[in-house]
Amino acid sequence: MNPADLLSAMKRTVEQLAAFNEMAKALTSTLELREVLTLVMQKVSALLRPRNWSLILQDERSGKLYFEIAVGEGAEALKGLQLNPGEGIAGAVFASGTARLVHDVGGDPSFAPRFDEASAFHTRSLLAVPLVARERVLGVIELVNGPTEPTFTPEDLTTLTAIADYAAIAIENARNFRRVQELTITDEHTGCFNARHLRAQLEQEVKRSARFRHPLSLVFLDLDHFKSINDRHGHLVGSATLKEVGDVLIGLGRHNLDAVFRYGGDEFAVMLIETDTAGAQVIAQRICEAFRGHRFLREQGLDVSLTASVGVASFPDHATSATDLIRAADFAMYAAKGQGRDGIAVAERTTGEEAPREVPFAR
Repeated sequence: MNPADLLSAMKRTVEQLAAFNEMAKALTSTLELREVLTLVMQKVSALLRPRNWSLILQDERSGKLYFEIAVGEGAEALKGLQLNPGEGIAGAVFASGTARLVHDVGGDPSFAPRFDEASAFHTRSLLAVPLVARERVLGVIELVNGPTEPTFTPEDLTTLTAIADYAAIAIENARNFRRVQELTITDEHTGCFNARHLRAQLEQEVKRSARFRHPLSLVFLDLDHFKSINDRHGHLVGSATLKEVGDVLIGLGRHNLDAVFRYGGDEFAVMLIETDTAGAQVIAQRICEAFRGHRFLREQGLDVSLTASVGVASFPDHATSATDLIRAADFAMYAAKGQGRDGIAVAERTTGEEAPREVPFAR
């Protein structure tokens, strides 16, 4: 190696070491997953300058892989796609936990052309490295170059492996931090948010609604004759029923707009952001219809029907504070029960003088 090449190689090594040190500091400075992913994106782009690349993670519920980050030509088309572990080169890297450097994907039987077809991009060279933390593969970082670009090198593989090692630890730490946070706001039996979180969220949303003059609604529901399920089948079956109720309610929600809470016992609440009374009534009706059409506990070998009494209240129509909104929806729910159950009642305007019904706070 001549002196000029040696100097260039040494300079690159020093730059990489400095970048790795900076990356390690940055990735350990935050436990917010979104910030971690943004930092990973910045470091991959700065150190390797790929034209197209993606960060693929595993959905912890479905087990499928999805494109958490996609950068470059046709990237938007990839963000809605999923793949199974073992599918394509990235899926094979995830399944095996072993990095792959492929100079020409045309000769690789693992290559899945459907992603090129979706993004209208022609892949030639590909570099894929697993994200491994505590001997568990979390996902894959994949770099892609087209026919007119140079193929990836073993040096690129070394650099990307180092990035992936830092990124995997940071992603795992951020996920663990998020799980701890979720435990404090989630009902352990149903997976819905708990009553404490309902009060905190309502306080924020009432302030936001007042500021931007947007409506906010709360749907409060109580299961009809739920005690008979516990009496007939036992409390374990009762708990399974509550979990299934939560699943039904979550399935009816609008993504990122509605939140489902278990308020206590067999009472649930649904917070409807930017939804007025009329819109909340429509959603309440859907809830009643969903319960009427659903047969509960079939996985337990039973066939149980269940209905709910539903109360609707809105800000600012029926309340001027978060506490008053809960009270108004609660009273409306009791009005629905008084009207014969399995139905909906809308709150009346209140003066705020009524004392709220005592309900255990953290159930």
